[in-house]
Amino acid sequence: MNKAMKPALLIMAAGMGSRYGGLKQIDTVDDEGNKIVDFSIYDAWRVGFGKVVFVIKKENEADFRKAIGERVEKHIDVAYAFQDLHDIPEGYKVPEGRIKPWGTAQAVLSAAGVLQEPFAVINADDFYGREAFVKIHDFLKEQGERDENEYAMVGFLLKNTLTENGYVSRGICSADENGFLQGVTERTRIEKDGERAKYSLDDGKTWLPLTGDEIVSMNIWGFSLSFMDELKSAFERFIGELGGDSDPLKAECYLPSVVDGMIKEGRARVRMLSSADRWFGVTYKEDKENVRRSVEELKKKGVYPERLW
Repeated sequence: MNKAMKPALLIMAAGMGSRYGGLKQIDTVDDEGNKIVDFSIYDAWRVGFGKVVFVIKKENEADFRKAIGERVEKHIDVAYAFQDLHDIPEGYKVPEGRIKPWGTAQAVLSAAGVLQEPFAVINADDFYGREAFVKIHDFLKEQGERDENEYAMVGFLLKNTLTENGYVSRGICSADENGFLQGVTERTRIEKDGERAKYSLDDGKTWLPLTGDEIVSMNIWGFSLSFMDELKSAFERFIGELGGDSDPLKAECYLPSVVDGMIKEGRARVRMLSSADRWFGVTYKEDKENVRRSVEELKKKGVYPERLW
C-alpha cells in the first residue's frame, strides 16, 4: 500500500437487530446523542483511518445519513454501499419467500465499488475499544510489504464479551505457534457462568464448560483489496449450491466461513491480533443500560471527550 494512502473502515450496518427489536445502529448510548458506532468511527479516525464505508439497506439511507453520516463526514471521508437481497450472480433467481439478505460476506462484497485501499471490517453495533483499531490500522498500513493473501483479525477474551442478559453466539479461535489463525469454531449458545462461561449444543439441555479466556472473533478483520475477488468467487459458489444441504430461505454466506475456507485450502494466512479491552454491545434491550454506564466510565477516565463530534 502507498504509505500516503490511509486504510478504510467498512462498517456493516445493514442488519436489523431481531433480538433487540429495531434499528439499534442508530440508538443513542449517551446524553450527547452518540451511538456505539460513533465511538468506533472516532477511534478509527484518531488512529489514522482515512475513510469510512457504511454498508446499509437502501431503505434506511435517509435515516442513517441524518443520524450518523452527516455528523462524521466533517472529520472523515464517508461513502455508502447497499446490501440488497436481489444483488446475486447473473443467471440465478432469489428463492420465492426469501426476505433477508445473504449474510456478512455479501455485506462486505457490496462495498467493492467504493474501496480502493486495504480495509478493516467491523459491526456497527459492537464497541471494540481503541486498542483493536490501533492494531488493525498498523497491520493494514504495512499491507504493501507482505503477501496480499495475508489478512488479520483482532480477537477478544471470551469473558470480556459476555452479557448478563442471555446467551450469545461467538466464534472461538485457535492459532498456530506463529500466531496465525488456524480456525474459528462457531458456538451459537454461550452463557456467562460465574467468572467462567459455558456453551450448549442442544438448546440448553446440557452444558459444556469454557474458561472464559478463549480468544473469540467479534468480526473485526483486516483485508487487502484483492480479498474482494475471493469474496466474489465464494459468494457465487454459495448461491450456486443453494438447495443442497442449506435452507434457501435462511442460509447465509458468512465472512468468517469464507476466511476459514481459504485458510484450510492453504490460500490465506490470518494474523491473530488480540485486544485486552472489554467489548460491549446491545444484543438485548437490557444491555443498553450497561453500555451507557460503560461509556460514562470511559469518559470519566478521559478515554473519550464528553462530545465526540
